[in-house]
Amino acid sequence: MIGKISGRLDWRGSDNVLIDVRGVGYIVYVSDRTMAGLPGLGEAVSLYTDLLVREDLLQLFGFPTMLEKEWHKLLMTVQGVGAKASMAVLGTLGAEGVARAITLGDARAVQAAPGVGPKLAQRVILELKSKAPSLMAAGVSLSARAEADDVVIEAAAPAPAPRRAKADDGARQRASFTADALSALLNLGYSQGDAAQAVATVAGEEPGAETAHLIRRALKLLAPKT
Repeated sequence: MIGKISGRLDWRGSDNVLIDVRGVGYIVYVSDRTMAGLPGLGEAVSLYTDLLVREDLLQLFGFPTMLEKEWHKLLMTVQGVGAKASMAVLGTLGAEGVARAITLGDARAVQAAPGVGPKLAQRVILELKSKAPSLMAAGVSLSARAEADDVVIEAAAPAPAPRRAKADDGARQRASFTADALSALLNLGYSQGDAAQAVATVAGEEPGAETAHLIRRALKLLAPKT
């Protein structure tokens, strides 16, 4: 599977672009938001890609970051959300906006995407609310933008996690979990003070909690009291 494309931007369409990679042109479908951020014709461009395979069709969808690509894949796990609807949602809200809408249960924000009705927007919220924290936890490492290096790169298998040997590795790992959880909450719009207090409270009660769990528990603490 093609996981990333880098080359020269040769042509722009209404919802897709043509990228020339050493003489081979790839048509890549992108959201309105991604299209607006692309360079001019003839300039270097790089996008992470997801290949949609159907019986009579192959389509490449392009994303400026791995985080947005992973949100695209997660959105498409919702019944009724195809590639077109997913790209519309991401084009309207962006990766951070999608995370915020799902976490806060804001179906109206999702519904603002072209072609997404109220029932589908509500289904997105209900089906992804429990899955969003895990992807938000990985957001820090996935948010780097693709760099144009004029090659086609196949998606690499994830490297195995290194074994922890030293006693203080556990403390460093816990610090990393809390830092990533705090970063995710700040991206959702919470203040530094509120987010830090919520994460610290959960980390104090559950010292071994990983990032996704810290986010879930912190969000419950930050939820408006009724």
